Amino acid sequence: MASRGSILVVDDEPTIADVVSRYLERAGYTARTAADGPAALRSAGEERPDLVVLDLMLPGMDGLEVMSRLRDYGEGPRVSVILLTAKGEHSDRIVGLRLGADDYVVKPFSPVELVARVDAVLRRTEGPPELEEPVSFEELEVDPRARRVMVRGEEAQLTVREFDLLLHFVRHPGQVFSRDQLMDAVWQYNFYTDTSTVTVHMRRLRSKVERDPSQPRWLQTVWGVGYRFQP
Repeated sequence: MASRGSILVVDDEPTIADVVSRYLERAGYTARTAADGPAALRSAGEERPDLVVLDLMLPGMDGLEVMSRLRDYGEGPRVSVILLTAKGEHSDRIVGLRLGADDYVVKPFSPVELVARVDAVLRRTEGPPELEEPVSFEELEVDPRARRVMVRGEEAQLTVREFDLLLHFVRHPGQVFSRDQLMDAVWQYNFYTDTSTVTVHMRRLRSKVERDPSQPRWLQTVWGVGYRFQP
């Protein structure tokens, strides 16, 4: 049976790395492990993974530094990243999301939940089930088939989740979505209760597509409700 994708698990706790990799393999993925940042970078350089499950608290080189270096590795699609964090690392989680992490899981966690997160992130990289034509809104052009966004003639470097969030808005112009609704529609986790990640992604998305993020032209806040895309 063909592999569903290649996953690199980076954690300095051998038990966690072993359990996570075994659950991923049972789900049909090919899993490799690394115990620290340099080993993770070497492994990614030898064989580019589709996704990295990355512990934030690593010896020597922390997870944020590893993620930053992974983003600069080679050509081709950006490597998706799910961060593993401890309960007290809220600020680091926010920094990780701002730097482009696709998701995070708080320790202790259920391996089944982690596999579900991996499934969801990688589904987003496969593109929409039906081909769609590019759509333009003045200085903004969104191409669903190429998963490309052009802003004022230049390509915006969006993460997988940022693109999916923007595409969801573009497919529903003028409609207001709460943070919970966006979590269900874009993240596809009905058990995900920390909607602050929506706020972080909206802030990052605005910084990449809006001429003035403090007064957004397209991605507008509807106070007390949520957000909408105004074409």
